[in-house]
Amino acid sequence: MEDYIVSARKYRPLTFKSVVGQKALTTTLKNAIQGAKIAHAYLFCGPRGVGKTSCARIFAKTINCLNPAADGESCNECESCRSFNEQRSYNIHELDAASNNSVEDIRSLSDQVRIPPQLGKYKIYIIDEVHMLSAQAFNAFLKTLEEPPHYAIFVMATTEKQKILPTILSRCQIYDFTRITVEDIVEHLQYVAACENITVETEALTIIAQKAEGGLRDALSIFDQLVSFTTGHVTYQSALDNLNVLDYDYYFRFTDAVLQGNVRSCLLILNEILGKGFDGQNVITGLATHFRNLLVCMDEATLVLFEVGASLRQRYKLTAKRCSDKLLFKAIALANQCDLDYRQSRNKRLLLELTLIQICQLTESPSDADEKKN
Repeated sequence: MEDYIVSARKYRPLTFKSVVGQKALTTTLKNAIQGAKIAHAYLFCGPRGVGKTSCARIFAKTINCLNPAADGESCNECESCRSFNEQRSYNIHELDAASNNSVEDIRSLSDQVRIPPQLGKYKIYIIDEVHMLSAQAFNAFLKTLEEPPHYAIFVMATTEKQKILPTILSRCQIYDFTRITVEDIVEHLQYVAACENITVETEALTIIAQKAEGGLRDALSIFDQLVSFTTGHVTYQSALDNLNVLDYDYYFRFTDAVLQGNVRSCLLILNEILGKGFDGQNVITGLATHFRNLLVCMDEATLVLFEVGASLRQRYKLTAKRCSDKLLFKAIALANQCDLDYRQSRNKRLLLELTLIQICQLTESPSDADEKKN
């Protein structure tokens, strides 16, 4: 039996062009290498799982490549590239600041910096989770960072830029990594599925991408989990079942009941959802998002704000035609207020039911309300 490697490691990018969703940053880094305009300190910031450490490694490897390609990528064939790929490079050092955050660790790093590279032009120090360094360690690092040897380059990565001292920030080129779009994550997951001979439904991959909230590593971990659950055939229904996600169909049923002003139908749908073990707050936040999605589907100009599969998009567009702007505005506001009040409520189910009743009343005309009173 072969050793299993999780997808996040197996499909980790090895070149700039294989980095997903960060084209502007990778282009800037490649241009800096080609133009020989390399700074002595870089800070890569952004959410988890968006490619900060991977880009730092690719950048370090490409800087020291002995035969770089015309497009600015590393050759992956020279001794420098091979030594890095085989994890035996003496010119590229990685430090985990979460577990090496003391003054002694930084002094040890400063001592290493004094030794020139054995192969290639530079020695690169990748410091991950740099915000975990203590205040004393940051201060000990300042002098080294301000006046390093010409061959030393520091590439730091962090998820919390606000915790880093301004004196450190002022000495770095700062690159802000963005969350990866649903479209890019889905495209990459389709590529991974094709490589692994796994059949997938696009709607299932969309759910994975939305669940990952912009982190590709999280998306790949969820994908591996689903593949294990389904034994190689990932469907929309299996994604719903395994990831505890509420089916869009429930929200469309809510919308139909609201447009009809049918309070009793809304309460029965809510009872059905809660009976399946879903948390009430997730139901109301999902409903608020659903109404928001209907709102952006009412205009072609705002469709870019809506990230779902083609078949579901069409269903949203058809349903949106039956709704008014005023109805959706008020429904979103009511659902959002319910979400804010949910934790403080002593009778959470009653709060949900009252919100649904109020949303259903939005479709009533004044004459309808008067008739019911009489």
